[in-house]
Amino acid sequence: MEPHPVLLDVDGPIATITLARPEKRNALGLDLMRSVIETLQSVPSDTGVVVMAAQGKVFSAGHDMSEMIDRSDDYYADLFGTCIQMMKAIRELRQPVIAKVQGTATAAGCQLVASCDLAIATDTAWFATPGVQIGLFCHTPMVPVSRAVGHKRAMQMLLTGEPVDAATALEWGLINMVVPSDELDDAVTEMAHKILRYSKNTIALGKHTYYAQAEIAEDAAYEVATPVMAANAANDDAQEGMGAFLEKREPRWTDQ
Repeated sequence: MEPHPVLLDVDGPIATITLARPEKRNALGLDLMRSVIETLQSVPSDTGVVVMAAQGKVFSAGHDMSEMIDRSDDYYADLFGTCIQMMKAIRELRQPVIAKVQGTATAAGCQLVASCDLAIATDTAWFATPGVQIGLFCHTPMVPVSRAVGHKRAMQMLLTGEPVDAATALEWGLINMVVPSDELDDAVTEMAHKILRYSKNTIALGKHTYYAQAEIAEDAAYEVATPVMAANAANDDAQEGMGAFLEKREPRWTDQ
């Protein structure tokens, strides 16, 4: 029996989803992507942070090209539609998702990193959108990548297909932090626990509102954010947090 391509490990308030096809460079075949979606849907609601990790030396090499030769139009539509469903599932998850990047992330693998809310990488990791080199432009990876690094830098990655190292990815805004390989676990855990100090409900609301306003005009963004902030101010955790601040004590969140 073939091992499951995606693993879920729950350690208290942290859930880790691991791509477990290192022999295939964690390529995003249909079965693996469907498994990621199912796993995201099965994350316990009481966890506060999700880590997206991978086995082996490669985080993800993108789509599995062995599955992409001589297929029907319907197959390609299903393949890329499933990929977008997976990326959107990360964005729509109530918990923040941290990409734990231990190695190469290319094409849709780079898209996966860019779709996570935060990303921490080793200093040996590198990132690329090399589809142009094989005649298949990285049309869908460019969506989150361009929003992370900006137009000129995204176009450089897309038009040349050349990789950028972790230090450059950090400077460009594709990732949040670069650490030595032996410090990756601790860095991800530390980031997770910084988030876990706060109300899960507040974090979930903030994540949802962030993406709702991120790519729209400023006036429209305020129309999205203002009523949410007003409702947030009236809820129990905000009232508790403000009261605790004034009373100089630690807050007691409703979901902790």
